[in-house]
Amino acid sequence: MFTIIIPAHNEETLIGTCLDALVASDPISGVVEVIVAANGCTDKTADVARGYADALRAKGWGLRVLDLPEGGKLAALNAADRSAQGTTRAYLDADVTVSPSLMAGIERVLRSDDAAYASGQVNVVAGEGAASRAYARLWAQVPFMTTDVPGCGLFAVNASGRARWGDWPDIIGDDAFARLKFTPDERHLVPAPYDWPIASGFNTLVKVRRRQNTGVAELSEKFPELLKNDGVPGLGAGGYARLALRDPIGFATYCAVAVMVKIKGEDRTWSRSR
Repeated sequence: MFTIIIPAHNEETLIGTCLDALVASDPISGVVEVIVAANGCTDKTADVARGYADALRAKGWGLRVLDLPEGGKLAALNAADRSAQGTTRAYLDADVTVSPSLMAGIERVLRSDDAAYASGQVNVVAGEGAASRAYARLWAQVPFMTTDVPGCGLFAVNASGRARWGDWPDIIGDDAFARLKFTPDERHLVPAPYDWPIASGFNTLVKVRRRQNTGVAELSEKFPELLKNDGVPGLGAGGYARLALRDPIGFATYCAVAVMVKIKGEDRTWSRSR
């Protein structure tokens, strides 16, 4: 059985697009359930999600909506995991839009008895404004995005893989934590795309990047043993030079965001990716 878990906090305007994409997905062998973990919502996220029950049922998929009173992504993931019946699980952010063939491709890759992690090809979708467009172009070219399986906003694990940890720890980088539980050879890229949005506006880009960097530092502090599984090559001087020549505006924007992050320091407040 395959379970798709979607944590959602005040995603009334986006959860429908996410679920529309699942409704349009290719058939998946076996039983499939979708769990929307609406957490601390003050809008109609849960109601909008419940409205997809019939459409998913027509596909042969089940839908459960958890309307959790407290906000918090990690608590929502833990609640959904406790409720899940499937042993193969995909974790999907509510602002991500999958292509029709992606979820079926992920499910096929994860049929192995050996521990495995999978995701699709990330299409970085820029937010509004020139800074977001420039940053998105450059971000899509860094080694983390081009040489590995980054799992931004969407990753999945099979039963053997999910057995590598129990409850989700109270950390910022849940996606990085899951990815680094697997060696590079255990991470599988499915050749089907999905849309992953990034923030609009320079100041929001800085805020989100600060939180990402804080999450990486937190993982290094709390789970240093995971770092051996990174496997992403560094850019080096030559790599930076090639990026700068290829896209000088994107490179300048990317560097400006990085400089502002260093000036402002860590950020442990919750930030949207958009």
